[in-house]
Amino acid sequence: MAETPGRDDDGQASRAGAWPARSRTAPAGHTGAVVADRFDRMTWWDTYEQAAALRELAGELGERHAHAADLLADVFLAAYRVGPRLREHAEMDPSRLVNHRILGALLESPRFAELHRETAGDPYAAAMAVLAQSGALRRMLDDSRQAQEHGERAKEAGQRAEDAAAAVSEALGRAADAGEEDGTVPDAAAEAVRRAADRAKTAAEQAAREARHALAAPLPGIAGAARSAVAQSAAAARQEAALMRAWGVGPGELERMPFGERSRLAERLRAGRLARWAELIGRFRQMAAGERARKVENATGELIGVTLGDDLSRVVPSELAGLGLPELRAVFAARYAAGELMLYDSQGEQNTGRGAVIACVDTSHSMYEAGPGGITREAWSKACALALLDQARDAGRDFVGILFSAADRLRVFRFPAGLPAPPGRVLDFAESFLGGGTSYQRPLTAASELLEEEFNDAGRARGDIVMLTDDDCGVTEEWMRGWNEAKRRLGFRVFGVAIGAPRVAAAGSVLEALCDNLRSVEDLTDVHAAADLFRVI
Repeated sequence: MAETPGRDDDGQASRAGAWPARSRTAPAGHTGAVVADRFDRMTWWDTYEQAAALRELAGELGERHAHAADLLADVFLAAYRVGPRLREHAEMDPSRLVNHRILGALLESPRFAELHRETAGDPYAAAMAVLAQSGALRRMLDDSRQAQEHGERAKEAGQRAEDAAAAVSEALGRAADAGEEDGTVPDAAAEAVRRAADRAKTAAEQAAREARHALAAPLPGIAGAARSAVAQSAAAARQEAALMRAWGVGPGELERMPFGERSRLAERLRAGRLARWAELIGRFRQMAAGERARKVENATGELIGVTLGDDLSRVVPSELAGLGLPELRAVFAARYAAGELMLYDSQGEQNTGRGAVIACVDTSHSMYEAGPGGITREAWSKACALALLDQARDAGRDFVGILFSAADRLRVFRFPAGLPAPPGRVLDFAESFLGGGTSYQRPLTAASELLEEEFNDAGRARGDIVMLTDDDCGVTEEWMRGWNEAKRRLGFRVFGVAIGAPRVAAAGSVLEALCDNLRSVEDLTDVHAAADLFRVI
């Protein structure tokens, strides 16, 4: 008879129910390499359900690699979490050690920080990062088959070790049940415990050996593939973010946008007719924002000296100093009444617009013509019009885009100040092109009627019309009389921009007769040619 452990101090053998219970499987290692809470994982599953491309990729990779879905989740979470962190190797399910090594290579890539700036906290951007890395992930999985086989064997060996450990526990329980009151157990029971313990030790050693093989197995080219994947993904994320900014779609608007809608918008921006001019559109909007920042409301222009008058907003400091002396206050009042106070004098145009901003954009066939840098006249005019849309919204004014060509071709896009400007509607305006000839009367009549309607409905006058064209045409005397009467009654201003066609803005031209302010733009790479528009509109 042999002595067995597991006795209580009072000499009574522990019954089977008092032995430590062991399940046939111990708690499994983690299947996710990236540390994440349940909310992060819910975000992943919500995004996965919304993104058909992710599901297709998971299905494709899953046909050849058993744990590809877990890898995609890890790549998503690494991009999405603000501070991504990998688990220790020892915490991982052995069959996911290859995933762990791939994630480690991605996180160590030099450009991962650049990618992470665009994707952190943004499920859509993180999903796009996964898709952008799909080719590299496919190669890395294909090249890691040997390591994956070791991982699978390590998992199986680990399971056998757990089963052997459970057998030891059961043998101990049986030995305890068969034990005598003096603490001895039958030799057969003790031998069964020893054999079970030996098997458990052998199984544990094998599991550890396979795990070491899984960690040591070569993954050829993984570092290079990871660098390439992250660089490509960072470039794609940066490009899409710049594209959204260029078209005036802000981060807050993107966050509120459903995944599917945002995906369709991004695809449309990438594939639309004006997609290649996104950089021009972005520069135009940036320039306009800078001009708005420089603009001083209600200022009359550049200071050129001192004059006399009674405008207290322009009184020079030396005059105001007189108010500090009681004996000079009466003198100040007398000079103010006589209009003889010294004032700063200035020149320039005053920002007077309060009604709608209306951009009339020529879309006749000649607007397809390209200028320097390959930029078309249409692209320049649409970029200017989109900047005018920003200008109007910043000032709380309505914006109307009128696309025109021949007299029978006209499209009107209205963007009221009090309502959002849907990106899809903005794209409709920017991408529409009518073709045909050119008529001034039709779009300008439509513009004046809109301003008349605004004046009658809201009492707002002093709107601004910007005419963007590369062609000239005649107008009738009767129409011109009505046009001048509408300008006088409604107080609107007309700005003309001749694009790539100086003759259109020449002295004595019809456009000169129609406009209060006219300029010609020949270098279509120069967005600053229209900078002053954004200081006075």
